Amino acid sequence: MLPEPVLRHIADLTINLDPAREMGRGRAGIRRIIPIVGGRVSGPALNGDILNIGADWQTIFESGLAELDTRYAFRTDDGAIIEIRNFGHRHGPDDVMRHVAAGDQVDPSSYYMRTHARLETGHPDYAWVNDTLFVGVGGRRAASVHLALYAIE
Repeated sequence: MLPEPVLRHIADLTINLDPAREMGRGRAGIRRIIPIVGGRVSGPALNGDILNIGADWQTIFESGLAELDTRYAFRTDDGAIIEIRNFGHRHGPDDVMRHVAAGDQVDPSSYYMRTHARLETGHPDYAWVNDTLFVGVGGRRAASVHLALYAIE
């Protein structure tokens, strides 16, 4: 019998964003780039500051589904640089998503925002992130994203 995966909470991320750069309609949907300009990683396994580098390249499909494709990095409190590549989906009822798009405070349980992530570093103290897959549960705010990150064990 195969083992069931277990989720272990790694950290909570507050990801600060600059305003979206709207690209218009692309082949698959409306395209936008949202710069990632800072933030904080806090948790039982990872702690540090999100660097002012990276972005979320989003596609919004006609169904309202937002496909999230992010790449950014953070510096741990003890100096390691860790890259995050995160891919996910955000969707929900039209009225809820209108409030999310307007930057209103919306209960994250009223819509779906899930991601899967890969982390990478050259720092030996954090080499375990190179061999681990991660999932996240998120919520969007006016100028930030909040993400709970879990290791799949």
